Amino acid sequence: MQRMGMIIGVKPDKIDEYKRLHAAVWPEVLTQIKASNIRNYSIFLREPENLLFGYWEYYGTDFETDMARMAEHPKTREWWTFTDPCQQPLASVAAGEHWAMMPEVFHTD
Repeated sequence: MQRMGMIIGVKPDKIDEYKRLHAAVWPEVLTQIKASNIRNYSIFLREPENLLFGYWEYYGTDFETDMARMAEHPKTREWWTFTDPCQQPLASVAAGEHWAMMPEVFHTD
């Protein structure tokens, strides 16, 4: 299992919409998340900075393939047409990144 953290901005005028969307995530999207070997997925909001912090645990063996499969899933792609306009990628994201991945620097159980 690999713990993964990521960050992105959220547009101030879209915070309520983003919260509303995530209060009722589509079942097909949740099923695809699990099919992509992701568990224990959470998104946190930090205001007034308007940052979203995502955390998940990846249980697969080929992250790139699992993420590509998720990106090809029709209902997930449709879901992203609603969530992506709410988000504001950081200026420092790598090419091809939307959420900025963060290296783990500490963990304890």
